Amino acid sequence: MVSLSNFSYIIEILGTVAFAMSGVYAALAKKLDIFGVLVIAFVTALGGGTVRDVLIGATPVAWLKDTHTLLIILATVAIALLFRKRMGNFQRTLMVLDALGLGLFTVIGIHKGQMMGFSPGVCIALGTITGCFGGVVRDIMLNHIPALFHVKELYATTCIAGGIVYFALRSWLGEDPAQGVAVATISSLRIISYLRKWYLPPL
Repeated sequence: MVSLSNFSYIIEILGTVAFAMSGVYAALAKKLDIFGVLVIAFVTALGGGTVRDVLIGATPVAWLKDTHTLLIILATVAIALLFRKRMGNFQRTLMVLDALGLGLFTVIGIHKGQMMGFSPGVCIALGTITGCFGGVVRDIMLNHIPALFHVKELYATTCIAGGIVYFALRSWLGEDPAQGVAVATISSLRIISYLRKWYLPPL
């Protein structure tokens, strides 16, 4: 078990919580029952990391070896359900939580790639997969076009930008501060692009 003092582990916990909560509010917006809410929360929180681990051959995948992750998701679902009436606009809450989870999980994916000795480009690709694919599976299960494929939204692009920022700053600021800046870059870009309607031009 990684120590709680480890910054990367703290980021992983925060990312799990953010994505699990985004899954809860996406499921509530569709008026699913408690079982449906749990399934969507788990898929959103674990989907990207599962795809990443399978791609790099890290099996059994991380959450099968660490029951703390499952307990964190269960606790997050319970808390999110208790306070759901105070969250107001589900769509706005979902977008903010999704942006936060996107930034946190992208950095975790990059870190896992570094641990495997991959090049910066491959690490950024793994970070993008880790950040995006839980949300992709969530949206497909809820009968939405995933945000990753919207021409009107920046999604994977923000992960790539954050990954570039991380590698550009790592030798200057150090590992932990560079991870923090990358998370802030990805989450901020996602929120700002959503609010200001920034998008990649369609082909």
